[in-house]
Amino acid sequence: MRINEEIRAREVRLVGEDGEQLGIVSGRDAYQLAVEKNLDLVEIAPTAKPPVCKLMDYGKFKYEQSKRDKEVRKKHKVIEIKEVKLRPNIEDHDLETKAKNAQRFLADGDKVKVTIMFRGREITHPELGRVLCIRLAQIVKDISHVEREPKVEGRNMIMILTPNKHD
Repeated sequence: MRINEEIRAREVRLVGEDGEQLGIVSGRDAYQLAVEKNLDLVEIAPTAKPPVCKLMDYGKFKYEQSKRDKEVRKKHKVIEIKEVKLRPNIEDHDLETKAKNAQRFLADGDKVKVTIMFRGREITHPELGRVLCIRLAQIVKDISHVEREPKVEGRNMIMILTPNKHD
């Protein structure tokens, strides 16, 4: 946004501080009026013919805008991807613990990346990893759904779960 002396247009459509239309005036006269009223001349629609300028307190305007932006950011939830790592020969109790962690992540609205790490020759039995992924997905099926089916990537099998939408 251009303000005060930065506005180079010969003529501008001037809007007063209360929003009333003051008509088309020369850029110099508009700036002079802003100085007299102890305000800033702010170009709010530079592409219009002639450009639209408004008399306002620019510092106050920037402050209000930053407050609005903070409110929007506060309400916006950033979805993170949390990871749960497993091994193909995990014990049942350990799987339940990992499932509880996944449930907690999903309840917070985050995605969960389930990684099954194969060591040595375990990679020759990817079906064990697939069964484990399906078991974990069954445990958390009431609060999530599978976004990406289990798939082997290198020495790992990866599945992604996303939380169900709460409408």
